[in-house]
Amino acid sequence: MAQFAFAIIAACLLGSGFQAVSSRNLVHSVLWLAISLVATAALYAFLDASFLAAIQIILYTGGVITLMLFGVMLTEQGTDTGITNASHRRIPAAVGALATFGLMATALWQGAPRGDAAGEFVTAKQIGLSFLTTHLLAFEALSILLLAAMLGAIVVARRKDP
Repeated sequence: MAQFAFAIIAACLLGSGFQAVSSRNLVHSVLWLAISLVATAALYAFLDASFLAAIQIILYTGGVITLMLFGVMLTEQGTDTGITNASHRRIPAAVGALATFGLMATALWQGAPRGDAAGEFVTAKQIGLSFLTTHLLAFEALSILLLAAMLGAIVVARRKDP
């Protein structure tokens, strides 16, 4: 039963990912990406990583998709225009994707399992304490970077055309 559920979630993830990159309508691509991110959260939940599943839903599916839809709606487009996806580099892209898959599969099959903490679960409290003690500088630098990106997006959105 667990393998069947994993297969369903993986098929949804792969199908929505393919639709996200092959859709001709930009809004549809963003919505397919949202489904792909929800399926990724479902995989995290399936693997008993509830904190990662919640963060995936809150940050990526909620925040990033909202920002992407805002960006799509902010750009001026005709109502009947679509994206032409006539790339002449499909064969090199397929070779690159297969090479990446082969590299990752090799690393997974040959990699030794990390051993000492095999049954130990990390809680959200431990992650939060790690952010506010050991990784405080990186956490604050990331918050400043995100603030700068948000201010830049506001400046670009408020800019008037001459």
